[in-house]
Amino acid sequence: MSHPTQKQINKDNLLNQGVVLLTRQGYHGTGLKEILDAVQIPKGSFYNYFGSKENFAAEVTQHYIAPFIRQLSEHLQTPDCDALTAIKRYFNELIAELEQTDFKGGCLLGNLMGEIGDTSEVVRASLQQAVNQYRDLLQVGLSQAQQEGTVRTDKTAEEMADLLVNTWQGVLLRMKIDKSSVPLKQCCENLLDDYFRN
Repeated sequence: MSHPTQKQINKDNLLNQGVVLLTRQGYHGTGLKEILDAVQIPKGSFYNYFGSKENFAAEVTQHYIAPFIRQLSEHLQTPDCDALTAIKRYFNELIAELEQTDFKGGCLLGNLMGEIGDTSEVVRASLQQAVNQYRDLLQVGLSQAQQEGTVRTDKTAEEMADLLVNTWQGVLLRMKIDKSSVPLKQCCENLLDDYFRN
């Protein structure tokens, strides 16, 4: 197995720091100097890696969604666990993580959508790709749940996956102002335990 190069390590460090700062402070509230100082990389190197702050935010978006995709995939591939239970366990894990961080930051995707989703084409395209990738994996899980007989079949898996993603993004924003996991739990109960059920 090959070891990552220093260039790859530097880029990963920048992306990791980008996730932290952009989630906490937003796109406009985060300066390049702050990111570069945190990882001790010269400004010229940043432009070699990303070309612009917009390209950086687009790559941070993909870097941010990747662990969520992995986490959901692992739940869906758990042996001896039906798909609906796997999806519920995944969301329960997310809720527990958000409770541990005292609801700070919320979701980077939702934050960037609200801040620059309609003003930066490169970031908009990256956000759309991330959301669609997430939605598609939930659709796979819900389709499996339909085949297992636990989820209704008069709605398509795609329709339900879209509804789940859209509702989840909304309750993440509500969570931030309420400083409470109640909206998150209500979303899961109302959809996964009620509306989606067969």
